[in-house]
Amino acid sequence: MNEAKPGFFQSVGEDVRATFERDPAATSWLEVLLCYPGLQAVWAHHLNHWLWNRRLHFLARLLSQWVRFWTGVEIHPGATIGRRLFIDHGMGVVIGETSIVGDDCTIYQGCTLGGTGKEKGKRHPTLMNNVTIGSGARVLGNITVGENCRVGAGSVVLRDIPDNSTVVGVPGHIVLRDGKRVVITDPKEISDPLSEVIIRLAEEVRDLRHRVAEHNHEPCGPDPDLGLDEETPPAASTAAK
Repeated sequence: MNEAKPGFFQSVGEDVRATFERDPAATSWLEVLLCYPGLQAVWAHHLNHWLWNRRLHFLARLLSQWVRFWTGVEIHPGATIGRRLFIDHGMGVVIGETSIVGDDCTIYQGCTLGGTGKEKGKRHPTLMNNVTIGSGARVLGNITVGENCRVGAGSVVLRDIPDNSTVVGVPGHIVLRDGKRVVITDPKEISDPLSEVIIRLAEEVRDLRHRVAEHNHEPCGPDPDLGLDEETPPAASTAAK
């Protein structure tokens, strides 16, 4: 998932350039170096992670807490961070111990990459490359968010997300995949009132078409693709065009 790690100063240069690409408010290198706490937290994490990997766990944790106090960003020293991570504003961001963040990811303020209980081992999320996590989102548990995914602000993600998807809601559900809109077809798995209403209306429309055809003694013709067929997998059908 991650490219070969560059040296520290090369990494700093990449991070600053990525900031200019993703934040139109950035005006100068000096401003980015001194006024972007998200970047400062990522740079400090390089040192803390190095200490953690050499079993200096207490020192790594102590320094990470100082970084948290200074920047408002809490990155556990055990977390694996890829290249060109951009944490915008940063305040309230939490990245857990076994989290893995790929390259070119963007995380906005108030996000949590956390666990769901007291389980041991890998218990935090894995973000593949080029993932964007919106403000206040929660990505919880040992799940994988695929490449080029976007998680909407305030969403709570508890399941694996395939590549090229957009996720919104509580709990999070896919609304776009590969550029096509997705209709939820299994309300028992994901409680989403709007999708439930759409599914009920679609079922009533189909039933009415069949009744009208029977009343007029005419063939009904094929039903429009409303994403309600049994062979269509849950949360993977697209709306009729």
